[in-house]
Amino acid sequence: MPVLHEPANLADLLKYEAPNLYSRDEVVVAANQTLALGAVVGRVTATREIVALDPAASDGREIAAGVLIEAVVTAATERRRSVIVARHATVFGGALVFAPTLTSEQTAAALAQLAALGVLVRQFPTTAASHAESLR
Repeated sequence: MPVLHEPANLADLLKYEAPNLYSRDEVVVAANQTLALGAVVGRVTATREIVALDPAASDGREIAAGVLIEAVVTAATERRRSVIVARHATVFGGALVFAPTLTSEQTAAALAQLAALGVLVRQFPTTAASHAESLR
């Protein structure tokens, strides 16, 4: 029997958000982006558009602005509306997507920036044994 693999969905990422969509911001994703569900994103200061987090930049995209709640792909001349979790929420750290070039220090800084926004990143136990261990 073949093994089925279900793609990640919003419930895998978002564990808590405030009522009445308070945690979410509608955004515009910049052109030429391929962003996955759970991508940690920055906001270009000049255009207010969302792009992949890039700690080496100096135009706003080096600061975490939130977490994308859907996968978005934009062409070279296309911009697209989407939604990020930007405040007062809890997300599963295992579902976050960072650029593969980020160092562990840059990832830690991005997690601290999310925490400053009120987006708490938690590593939830996946088994009963690991849950029991986390309670000790």
